[in-house]
Amino acid sequence: MAAEGQEKLWETKKYDDVRIYSDEEIWNYTDEELANYKCKHDIPLLEELEEGPWPSFVSDIKQEALHRHKLPPDKLMIPADVCDDLLGQVELSYVEKETHWKHGGIVGVFGYGGGVIGRYSDQQEKFPSIWAFHTLRVNQPASKFYKTDYLRALCDIWEYRGSGLTNMHGSTGDTVLLGTHTEQLEPIFFDLTHDLGVDLGGSGSNLRTPSCCVGKARCEFACYDTQDICYELTMYYQDELHRPAFPYKFKFKFDGCPNCCVASIARADMSYIGTWKDDIRIDQEAVRAYVAGELKPNAGAFGDRDWGPFDIQKEVIDLCPAQCMEWDGKELKINNKECVRCMHCINVMPRALRIGTDTGCSILFGAKAPILEGAQMSLLAIPFIRVEKPYDNIKAIVERVWDWWMEEGKNRERLGELIQRKSIQEFIKVLGVPAIPQMVKEPRSNPYIFWKEDEVPGGWERDIKEFRKRHPR
Repeated sequence: MAAEGQEKLWETKKYDDVRIYSDEEIWNYTDEELANYKCKHDIPLLEELEEGPWPSFVSDIKQEALHRHKLPPDKLMIPADVCDDLLGQVELSYVEKETHWKHGGIVGVFGYGGGVIGRYSDQQEKFPSIWAFHTLRVNQPASKFYKTDYLRALCDIWEYRGSGLTNMHGSTGDTVLLGTHTEQLEPIFFDLTHDLGVDLGGSGSNLRTPSCCVGKARCEFACYDTQDICYELTMYYQDELHRPAFPYKFKFKFDGCPNCCVASIARADMSYIGTWKDDIRIDQEAVRAYVAGELKPNAGAFGDRDWGPFDIQKEVIDLCPAQCMEWDGKELKINNKECVRCMHCINVMPRALRIGTDTGCSILFGAKAPILEGAQMSLLAIPFIRVEKPYDNIKAIVERVWDWWMEEGKNRERLGELIQRKSIQEFIKVLGVPAIPQMVKEPRSNPYIFWKEDEVPGGWERDIKEFRKRHPR
């Protein structure tokens, strides 16, 4: 999203300037009407999902269906019964145990190959209102900070031109608008860009919408400005985001610290995880206050039950994966050279321990959900890099990786699968970085890294006489 442009737009515009529905039209049904609402199709299997204590998507869709039936016909650009037909088709899928959606490939707006997910029903005679049910990905603001006027206007546009159903948010991070007809795509795009100052997200074989944690906006652990780099790379790589040219999808995710709140290590082809080079800062007085029970561990997050007195040895020292901490009853000591930045001690005692001051990020590559070779976590390739405007050092790495992947990658092969197929050794040649122990998956596991001839003194050809001078029989 063009966050700065949107901010300026909403300084001059208010919801009343762009709203489509009155308050009476928005709140147009009673609880009694909703309780008595009957879908136009028989959906006994779906209605079983409304039983029990948990919220149900079936109830949500029924609520939207009732709401649409009570809106004026001239304020709906696709049929009022789109939600009823959606429930009917899902019920049929449950009965027949197969999907009745045909993926429509790339159905886009003019100039964009990505951003709209094409979807068609193969039961159009039974469910004519969802003959097309295209999904739009809308670029979310960094860290998902919204203004209420923006959200209200977005809901109005989608009620008017689509099904009214949304997913907040998709796995990549986008605001997902579920279900509209082909002829509404260009008008929706116009409304989003002109009235809301927001762009479509990524879909298809391209750069997907970058996403980030709250970063320095709200988190004391953030090692770099996740929001700023997320915005910069989103804007800088607009062509890669909207004009699919990659072997398959590619995701940036920005975690401000090793707590990994956007799970980049499990979901991003290129993960940026904040870290620090110097020592963890220790307030020994605050450590003693935790031990004495004067401060609540975990910032009081688990204070609803009596867990007994805080035991620093049991709850911090013994749980350190690097075993690099020691408590002598008066002072906490950390062997920072052994620290693996797991954040556990800092999370438990945030008043006593703080991240270092020499900060940047680690860059990891190749995480993904199952596609060709199963789920993978990302590979640490660059242990530390500065994260400072204009981020030219990071952009240079991105483009080296993309050049290699586009040259060597097969169709629908994610970066992690290419690294797996071609070897870590080939990948780090592309990056121009040395092999490091963190690339070894587990002890005695072959990371496929071998000596090159120019790295071996004397090369491959050895003089046996010279060798015997140093190593006699």
